Amino acid sequence: MPENPSNLDTFVDPDTELTPEEIAQNYSAANDSVTVINELVHLNTPTDEQSDTIRRNVDHLKIMVDKQYWTTQDLSPFHTAIAAGEMALGSR
Repeated sequence: MPENPSNLDTFVDPDTELTPEEIAQNYSAANDSVTVINELVHLNTPTDEQSDTIRRNVDHLKIMVDKQYWTTQDLSPFHTAIAAGEMALGSR
C-alpha cells in the first residue's frame, strides 16, 4: 500500500512489473506447494505440524491464484490442491 493513500495514481502494483522469469519462478514455487499438499493430504494421521504445513501451502496457493499476471499458465492444479487441502483440514 502506498504511504500516502491520497496519491494512489502513483502507486504501482509490484505484480504488474514482474519479468517472465519472475513469473515462471512464482509458478514453480506454487507448484511446489501443490506437491506438498498432495503428499500430505493422503496421510491417515498427520501431525499438527503437517496440518499446519497443509494450511500454509493452501494459503500460499490462494494468494497465488489471485495474482493478475498469469497468462497461459495452467492454474487448475492450484485450485485442485486448494480444495484437497481444505477438505483434508476440515476432516481433522
